[in-house]
Amino acid sequence: MGGDLRRWRRCLLSGAVFAVCMAGTTLPTPLYGLYQEKFDFSELTVTVVYAVYAVGVIGVLLLAGNASDAVGRRPVLLWGLGFAAASAVCFLCATALGWLYAGRLLSGLSAGLFTGAATAYVMELAPPGGVSRAMFVATAANMGGLGCGPLLAGVLAQYADWPLYLPFAVHLALVACSATVVLRLPETVRERRPLSTVRPQRPSLPPPVRVVFGPAAAASFVGFALFGVFTSVSPSFLAQSLNVHNHAVSGLVVASAFFASTVGQLAVGRVGVSRSLPLGCAGLLAGLALLAGALRWDLLFLVVLSAIVGGAGQGLAFRGALSAVASASEADRRAAVISALFVLAYAGISVPVIGVGLLAGSIGLEGAGLVFIACMALLVSFAGVYLLRRPVPATEAGGVRQGTS
Repeated sequence: MGGDLRRWRRCLLSGAVFAVCMAGTTLPTPLYGLYQEKFDFSELTVTVVYAVYAVGVIGVLLLAGNASDAVGRRPVLLWGLGFAAASAVCFLCATALGWLYAGRLLSGLSAGLFTGAATAYVMELAPPGGVSRAMFVATAANMGGLGCGPLLAGVLAQYADWPLYLPFAVHLALVACSATVVLRLPETVRERRPLSTVRPQRPSLPPPVRVVFGPAAAASFVGFALFGVFTSVSPSFLAQSLNVHNHAVSGLVVASAFFASTVGQLAVGRVGVSRSLPLGCAGLLAGLALLAGALRWDLLFLVVLSAIVGGAGQGLAFRGALSAVASASEADRRAAVISALFVLAYAGISVPVIGVGLLAGSIGLEGAGLVFIACMALLVSFAGVYLLRRPVPATEAGGVRQGTS
């Protein structure tokens, strides 16, 4: 019993480190309006600055998505925290637009190192039989951390001094504490190999994973695309169309989507993976419909409702997708397979968001949002129908082999 408690404590500590890293990636969200005033750039530039983050994530996942399988989880997480600290420093030093690009790129490198490695690490630190709970810890840390970022920055920007500096100073301190925690946690990779064995990898999947990967990746793509639009342009929509200029309110609206995702992930344990994926697609479709209504009639409560419903749907779909592909993977390929899923998920953050920014210049932010919603609704509908016709087998949500403490 004592051993189990010790392993759960380690699992939760690693989850907290995961959350701190991910919070830094969304920290600038409610501050983009202030940066627009300071540096005088367009809505398209906002989406490009935001999407640079996804470029960093995808680049790391493709070039070194399996690094932690070789050199160990802890060294990769320490490098990720180093990039997170460098990102915070860029925002603290920002005197021109280039600093924002650099900060977002470094933040993407940090998240790219963390996504596969930290998810596998949290699961492997859990005691035997605790895989389902550990998976929730990992996905909740991911989405909960993403939600805490805009909430923290929004509150500090609205009610404290130095709105463009204090949030990043606080995050820098949290990153330093997280590095101390990682140094005290054990390594879980049994057979470590030198860094020279890590090679750039083209996306490939072991045969047992392929049957679940396609629809899981489609649902993840749409969920992350919805979050990408919320995170990048919803503060502008709230200010321009709804006259909401309170940074804390903007941060809370964005955060509610991520927190609802955490609730949706928790529900997977009750409904099961085979049902959570199609239910998640239905939730995403409903969230997109509510967002369309919010854009059409300029109603704040529909924005909030779309964040909550769409976020819950994303949580159901994302945790179901992650559970399915992770449990179908061998231990020595798990981080690489998880990274492949995140490559497509983060493509959802970048490509549609830049498309919205491009269209906003010609047809306006609301029109661009409606085009985005139509495209994403079509994709998630196809994924949902496929999953209803060919549900994920219950056995593929099963156990994941544990590492050692």
